[in-house]
Amino acid sequence: MPAVPSAVLTTAGLVGGYSVARATGNRPLGGAVLAGFGAAAFETWRRRSGVGTAVALTAVYVGAFGLAHPLARKVGSWPAVLGVTAATAAVAVAAGDRDRG
Repeated sequence: MPAVPSAVLTTAGLVGGYSVARATGNRPLGGAVLAGFGAAAFETWRRRSGVGTAVALTAVYVGAFGLAHPLARKVGSWPAVLGVTAATAAVAVAAGDRDRG
């Protein structure tokens, strides 16, 4: 079975986490979604590119989550989430969704 690209995992984590938190009013549940997909992305990056890359890309993922909050005050919640998600997915494709070679 082919592996799920990490860009899909990070997108599901950021958009899905926000969507769950917003729909349920339960921020910890949204955080659990974010963390679960982040852990899956970390493992994907670790297997494909090594621990160093996995740690760096996880920092990008967590940083994007953090950046979405102040950005939302300026541009709105959905534009902020979608913007940081697109940037994170682009980084994941460029640096993480490749085999070590």
